[in-house]
Amino acid sequence: MNFLIDMNYEVQIAAELQIKPHQVDATVKLLDEGGTVPFISRYRKEATGELDEVQVAAIRDRVLQLRELAKRKEAVLKSIEEQGKLTPELKDKVNAAETMSKLEDIYLPYKPKRRTKATIAREKGLEPLAELVFEQKSIDLEAEAEKFVDAGKEVNSIEEALQGARDIMAEWINEKAELREKMRKLFLEEGVFSSKVLPGKEQEAIKYKDYFDWSEPIKTAPSHRVLAMRRGEKELFLMLDSVPEEASAICQIEKMILADAANSSVEQVRLAIKDCYRRLLKPSMETEVRLLTKRKADEEAIKVFTENLKQLLLGAPLGEKSVMAIDPGFRTGCKLVCLGPQGQFLHYEAIFPHEANRRSQEAAMNVKGLVEKYAIEAIAIGNGTAGREAEAFVKGLGLPKSVIITMVNESGASIYSASDVAREEFPDLDLTVRGAVSIGRRLMDPLAELVKIDPKSIGVGQYQHDVDQNALKNALDDTVMSAVNGVGVEVNTASKQLLTYVSGLGPTLAQNIVEFRNENGPFKSRSQLKKVPRLGDKAFEQAAGFLRISKAKHPLDSSAVHPERYALVEQMAKDVNASVSDLMSSEELRNRISLKNYVSETVGLPTLQDILEELAKPGRDPRESFEVFAFEESVNSMADLKVGMKLPGVVTNITAFGAFVDVGVHQDGLVHLSHLADRFVKDPNEIVSVNQKVQVTVMEVDIPRKRIGLSMKSDPFAERGRDSKSRSAEKRPIAKKTQRQESEGSMADKLAALRGKFSG
Repeated sequence: MNFLIDMNYEVQIAAELQIKPHQVDATVKLLDEGGTVPFISRYRKEATGELDEVQVAAIRDRVLQLRELAKRKEAVLKSIEEQGKLTPELKDKVNAAETMSKLEDIYLPYKPKRRTKATIAREKGLEPLAELVFEQKSIDLEAEAEKFVDAGKEVNSIEEALQGARDIMAEWINEKAELREKMRKLFLEEGVFSSKVLPGKEQEAIKYKDYFDWSEPIKTAPSHRVLAMRRGEKELFLMLDSVPEEASAICQIEKMILADAANSSVEQVRLAIKDCYRRLLKPSMETEVRLLTKRKADEEAIKVFTENLKQLLLGAPLGEKSVMAIDPGFRTGCKLVCLGPQGQFLHYEAIFPHEANRRSQEAAMNVKGLVEKYAIEAIAIGNGTAGREAEAFVKGLGLPKSVIITMVNESGASIYSASDVAREEFPDLDLTVRGAVSIGRRLMDPLAELVKIDPKSIGVGQYQHDVDQNALKNALDDTVMSAVNGVGVEVNTASKQLLTYVSGLGPTLAQNIVEFRNENGPFKSRSQLKKVPRLGDKAFEQAAGFLRISKAKHPLDSSAVHPERYALVEQMAKDVNASVSDLMSSEELRNRISLKNYVSETVGLPTLQDILEELAKPGRDPRESFEVFAFEESVNSMADLKVGMKLPGVVTNITAFGAFVDVGVHQDGLVHLSHLADRFVKDPNEIVSVNQKVQVTVMEVDIPRKRIGLSMKSDPFAERGRDSKSRSAEKRPIAKKTQRQESEGSMADKLAALRGKFSG
């Protein structure tokens, strides 16, 4: 992919991102040379001026946008030139267009058209009449129109002649770039989303009840409501409009087009304006605005998804321990597997702890025996159906206190178990057994296991199936790659799927590494990676720093220090009369190093500081330490919940309007944005993260609708009366009904905010 851009683009991007042009220039060159976002941000800090991953990715995305705009400009100029209508002024206008919509407005009068009303009127010879009327001078309108009445040309009356002239004028008005820009702004600033239920669909569309008679300003409509209304429309339950008041729109057009006079020509133009708006401008602008708002809503939804996914991927790992995993169930029993410290499959059987005494006792004996036989250090229990019951059963067995018993979110485990990846890993195992293996491995290392599953199946998204799928995939790929490379990968134990996301590798090289490892045994050094088929110097440069070899001969092979800096570290060690290993183990030796002595044209203080930090904690895992979590033992179903209860819970999903929390009853509860903290919260990510352990208070239990309302406020009932009054008094001048207070938007993360600048 070619990332080269001209200097004007560099200046433009630098201004948009509030960085220096030379930073953009350096980053683009590195991208063009095949550099990945993680590699550039981690190992090329001097070149980019210490740009982080978000900024590097924003430059990459903006460059691609501008290249697409440039390609479209070339096509537009070529088309106009072929028509013989390209003037120097028009060429300058095209080249100056900053967005695709402005470019298309300029091109519209020259764009090849299908046969329109205006085309037909021109074929009847009515364009001179349209030109005369459009001057809006005082003329004998009927007499002038009479000149164009000719049965041979199918103009049979004065009114037909005037109608044709109005059709032509309507097209002229529609093609005025300045007017279209004003209309676009009006639709965005004053437009209103209005949704109504389709007659007769009230019962079938009950899940969209909030939108049966709903309206709110386009500019403040939050992404989740935009996507909900669009989904309702797509499923043929709702009618959705997104327009401003017609009178306001027509008034603005009249101000730009109508002459300050009162005559019959002006009235004809006035009629043409109304026709233009209703037949041409309104449908066109509504389509554009819906695309723009959809893009914005997509960005917000994708932002929610990627933030949740990142937090889930970076969940605390238990580490290399012998694990028993249980995929719970009632009728078909619980699928139990035992895994070795590296996640290797050791044993499988089905147990039936929830049946009659004999089978329950048999299950208890089997679990105890397996814990002892395989020296089990932790038991992972899926949080699906029968999960709490299975947890209670295991906890009641009197196992050694050293054995960790914990629930694991099993979302997507069934997707994995039926996937090609699972079949490749365990061709001889049943689907349900593979699912249990996935549950156990998730406890050991969430990142290594979750990369095997399509992120959309993990259950942390918001309308993920409604958004632009290419944009979603790109964002999720960025997120997974950032997480994988941020943690680092042990090359001798990593799966093909995990290696795929390492900077510079991809599916083919990941497969080649696994095959080389299987044929030749564990890698003994990073340099040995160069022997892997098709893994050339560039791929090695991009990947090496993110790959770890824990028992390598060279101590730096287990660290994040890049091989290109080994000589530098060896020189540091030599200067303090020590080995590299001594330098890594001794803080006193590291304190004797003066970094300024090692600054060169290619290595600056940022890289030197990174190296010194890495020497202190080589190959450190940036993820938090694992902590055991347990639900309230007396609460196992929604029927056990009572308003006012205070319970421990785990955040499972974050949306623009709040966070969903698992309290152990097989139905997540919602902590609305207004109940996340004692203070005002605009973005839920300010307060919570996926997998975070929280304390919540039960506010509402609606068993028929399977809804649980929760609060994280210190005293959620203290101001309930005042809050309800303030909510009822909340100024929503257009919104007609709402069942709960919702966020009017959430603070986008850095990249989403930057991308937002480029919309349009």
